[in-house]
Amino acid sequence: MADPYNSAARPPTGPRLDDSMVTTAFELPGFRITRNLGVVRGITVRSRSIVGNFLGGIQTLFGGNITIYTELCEQAREETYRDMAKHARMLGANAIIGMRYDATDIMTGLTEVLCYGTAVVVEPLR
Repeated sequence: MADPYNSAARPPTGPRLDDSMVTTAFELPGFRITRNLGVVRGITVRSRSIVGNFLGGIQTLFGGNITIYTELCEQAREETYRDMAKHARMLGANAIIGMRYDATDIMTGLTEVLCYGTAVVVEPLR
């Protein structure tokens, strides 16, 4: 099976893939999908450090938002999103539709975070 990261796909001639070209919907308003390049993904596995667990434990005593864990989750989401977009660009996509996040506990203290979607080439509607 070919490695999607080494694809020799030609670059799209339309808009550039940036945050405005990524959507959870299955269409992009104002654009027509001309090619479907397949599923793209970014994945990371994160663990909580002993210090992070200690500080998080202290924050739980006071209730509310546990900021140390919120920051860890946001960093993991950002990293997987960035990797997914990189994967799509390598395939020659200029948009991603159907983007989703998923997280799974692998074992105590280890969480897999996945960001995935469908890489497509779009062109503006005329």
